[in-house]
Amino acid sequence: MNFKKYITAFGILFLLFPVETFSQEKGLILDETTRRKFDYFFYGALNAKTQGKYDEAFDLLQHCHAIDSTNASVLIELGAYYSSLGEKNTALNYFRNAVKYDSTNYYYNMILAGMSKTLDQKQEVIDIYNFLLKTYPDKVDLYFELANAYADNGELAKAIESLNTLQKFTGVSDAIAINKFRLYNMMDQKENAFKEIQVIIGKNPDNVRYRILMGDLYLQDNQTEKALEYYNQAKLIEPEASSLILSMVNYYEKTGNKAAAIEELQKAIVSSKMEVDTKLQLLARYIAVLRQNQQDIKIANPFFQSMFEQHPNNTQINMMYGDVLMLQDDKKGAMNQFEIFTKDNPTDPAGYEQMLRIALPDSLALDKVVEIAQTGIKNIPTAPQFYFYLGLARFQQKKYKEALDTYEQGLENAEFQSPMIESDFHGQIGDINHTLNKNDVAFESYEKALKLNPQNLPVLNNYSYYLSLERKNLDKAEQMSGITIKAEPTNPTYLDTYGWVLFEQGAYTMAKIYIEKAIEYGKDELSAEVLEHYGDVLAVTGETEKAVEQWKKAREMGGDSKILNKKIKRKEYIKE
Repeated sequence: MNFKKYITAFGILFLLFPVETFSQEKGLILDETTRRKFDYFFYGALNAKTQGKYDEAFDLLQHCHAIDSTNASVLIELGAYYSSLGEKNTALNYFRNAVKYDSTNYYYNMILAGMSKTLDQKQEVIDIYNFLLKTYPDKVDLYFELANAYADNGELAKAIESLNTLQKFTGVSDAIAINKFRLYNMMDQKENAFKEIQVIIGKNPDNVRYRILMGDLYLQDNQTEKALEYYNQAKLIEPEASSLILSMVNYYEKTGNKAAAIEELQKAIVSSKMEVDTKLQLLARYIAVLRQNQQDIKIANPFFQSMFEQHPNNTQINMMYGDVLMLQDDKKGAMNQFEIFTKDNPTDPAGYEQMLRIALPDSLALDKVVEIAQTGIKNIPTAPQFYFYLGLARFQQKKYKEALDTYEQGLENAEFQSPMIESDFHGQIGDINHTLNKNDVAFESYEKALKLNPQNLPVLNNYSYYLSLERKNLDKAEQMSGITIKAEPTNPTYLDTYGWVLFEQGAYTMAKIYIEKAIEYGKDELSAEVLEHYGDVLAVTGETEKAVEQWKKAREMGGDSKILNKKIKRKEYIKE
């Protein structure tokens, strides 16, 4: 099995866990010869991991486990491996055994607690944190983790007790007070809840943030009069605080005074004392409120006009306004805003990406896609996305040689942050070469793509289908196609491919089942090819009249296979 796709999770866990092969509390005592053999395999595993040889690293860890199944370091590494595979229960057992044989290891206990939490083992999490607090009393932050564990288990009073203990060590803090507020609210002890925030205000009487927080909390609790009382207190301290302005907007919205809400926001935007970035944050949050309340966001447009007048050279406003116009389905207006942004920020990919979002769905805008992508490549030659979309546009324009050159240039010049993106490039190269009837070259590209991303579903689908058309390596084609339908069991394209591979293998009854599923799930966008496949499978299973009916439908939809008319005329399946 190829483990490269687990590089991040497996690799990081290797680094996190200290190497402590000699710190076992209990377990096997190895003689000197066996110990040297164990160490040879263990450090060999670490070296293999450093070199990216994850298959080899796992095999060496298995050798270590065979020699000493009580070694906590090996157990924790194997658990990390199974966790990266998604086999959480297996990982949990390895982590439990690691702690069993090295019970006081802080890191092993923490990783066990994390996995136990993932698997909803609530009491086990509580027990681990209580044990760690007894073992490591100086790690007072564990009280916070313990409080969360108690809360997850519904033991709210014990959660508060844990936070109270933490507070004795650290003093009053925002995080503790807000969590206690939340817990008291869950217990329907609102008076105690608000007292927690009042304590913070008492210790920080000139800090406007806490009074605004108290107002926000009262507003959430529908105590609008109390909320306004604290907002007014905040105004006396800092009347133009940006967070206070937004809170007042929310207050007016809550109390049904929309005119006052807009006036409050307008006042902030025209204020010369407020930074433009703060104004943008306010505007963004206000738009979020409008959307949440299902209000027409066009009422925000005049605010942008005010911003343009005050800050004519700040193109971040254009970028944000373009996003807002997109939400209003004003694609032309949005494109204009993004063009202004990219002209001023030619090395920022965000503007080009937004323009591509507008142009790509429009099949008549391929020239625009080409223009945007070429400009993106010119200014940011290491960005792979622009090579990808330029190649895609060239392919759709049937300029196959130019598309191929684009993807190859991308592989040479772009910086890939993920092997999955690089895999897609090889997949596109494979598709183009197949279109150019260079099947052997196409299959080589598909192999490269799958080496980088074994779960690349479009590549698995296309590779398996083209193999089936050539009637070779059908077992491999069936295996690859099977992966796609397990991942997306209602995808009509993947179902049709799998059905056709089965057809070529001679499994006609099963082929019929899958092709019928393809028709069922793809009924709104059926292709002539799928209907012809259905006719073929009906013909070989003895349903001749139905087969002819499907072939005729395929022809009506533009089906132009060389022998489709012969099938209809002869009323029988004919191999191409």
